[in-house]
Amino acid sequence: MGRKIPMWQVLIVMLFVLIALCYSLGIFGQLFGDAFACEYGEVHIPLIASAVFAGAIAVLNGYKWSFLEAGILASINRSMQAMLILMTVGMLIGAWIAGGVVPAMIYYGLMILKPGIFLIASCILCCIVALATGSSWTTAGTIGIALIGVGQGLGIDTAMTAGAIVSGAYFGDKMSPLSDTTNLAPAMAGSNLFDHIKHMVWTVTPSLIIALVIYGIMGSGHGGENVDMSIATAMQEGLKNVFVINPAMLIPPVVVILIVALRLPALPGLMGGIILGCLCGAIFQGVSLSDWPGLLHYGFEFPLSDQFAALNDEMGLLDLGNDEFAAVVASSGLDVSVQTEYNLYNLLSSGGMDSMMWTINLIICAMCFGGIMDASGMLATLAEAMLKIARGTGMLVVVTVVSCIFMNVIAGDQYLSLVLPGRMYKEAYEDRRLAPKCLSRALEDSGTITSALVPWNTCGATMTKFLGVPTMEYFKYAFLNWINPLVSIFYGFTGISMTKMTEEQYQKILETRNAEKEAALKAMEA
Repeated sequence: MGRKIPMWQVLIVMLFVLIALCYSLGIFGQLFGDAFACEYGEVHIPLIASAVFAGAIAVLNGYKWSFLEAGILASINRSMQAMLILMTVGMLIGAWIAGGVVPAMIYYGLMILKPGIFLIASCILCCIVALATGSSWTTAGTIGIALIGVGQGLGIDTAMTAGAIVSGAYFGDKMSPLSDTTNLAPAMAGSNLFDHIKHMVWTVTPSLIIALVIYGIMGSGHGGENVDMSIATAMQEGLKNVFVINPAMLIPPVVVILIVALRLPALPGLMGGIILGCLCGAIFQGVSLSDWPGLLHYGFEFPLSDQFAALNDEMGLLDLGNDEFAAVVASSGLDVSVQTEYNLYNLLSSGGMDSMMWTINLIICAMCFGGIMDASGMLATLAEAMLKIARGTGMLVVVTVVSCIFMNVIAGDQYLSLVLPGRMYKEAYEDRRLAPKCLSRALEDSGTITSALVPWNTCGATMTKFLGVPTMEYFKYAFLNWINPLVSIFYGFTGISMTKMTEEQYQKILETRNAEKEAALKAMEA
């Protein structure tokens, strides 16, 4: 075991992480020009480089590599359940799209789009689509774009519409068992997926209700009946042209909701959802048995019409971003069916176990860095400095929320805003005998939900790109995203829903800690 690493060296490691991430995410390129630009803008390699740098600092302070490696493996092992769930979720998405479950949810969701309650309806529709797909980005990049167009027809400020879209998309993403962040947060906190989702109901429900009330008041002056509903109608027709839409296809999501309510194990429950999705595909969509291995592994690809396929061969439509595509449509005079098919292709060409490998790789890279930071005591040093101001449960939640927002701002990535604070404060929550779901909820109430409010964060930049509205313009109308952290802090100070562990649960955590320490010591001795 090495000596305690001083704070100044820990801060050097954090500075290295910040510089590596800012370079890789292209932030330096935006600030200082092409000489500092990075082409790819991804976070895996910076995390591995940071792990190497942190490992070198630890070794220089007397830590043996065998001990650090044991810390890495223990960290990855703690995330293994989340990675298994992510692979299962990928298969579930492929099964639900191919089986018509997700298309049916979108189809019926579009029915609630009425002129007099446009902002409320937009928020609710995005909630439904994000719940169905587990992706706020996909929701904003497809249904969101259509809603921006409908809102313009109503004469509603696009910033208001964008705020409602972002609020709904992040509510659905946050509460969907299909979402990678919804799986990542409980993995970092040591919580159960469905316990985590149920616990978030306490904070996200009042936040959504407050947001919907405000949207209702804002939208009451825009209740005209002359809105052009052709975009929504075209999407419904596009879905019916490819899928058989039947209310029976809503059974699989109802079953998954019941699984959450009955507290059944996540993996068997999700497997049940996959089986039901496959049955819907076989019965209603005519998917053959031989097609399922490919669909479950590689996902579903929305079939293109002959007209669109020919245009795509000629103009490369599917290779265009949303802004480029809109410009091509405007200049070429293409009809609404082309826009609809482009949206549906981007929305429903998804799923499959293979689609989750990017996120799983990210978790492994983050755990390599986090494992070294944890084993060497650097995370404990950081947490100790932050926790000096956390005298009670309320301040502990405040520190967690502020840390997550801080990571969103400095690292520009929502995953790291869950991973690093999750590892930093896990033991602090355990020592105060707070259930792991309290930490996982606080992580999502701040890390996931505020990522879209930071212009240079990958989420904020993506929302702006998809919706065509600057982050700082829709910020004040994305009510759910900034109300939710405040509600979480309120519960921290009042103690509402801050569930305590049982004595048995606490003793089990202590046994796990001791077992990990013993394993690390044995590895170091070996």
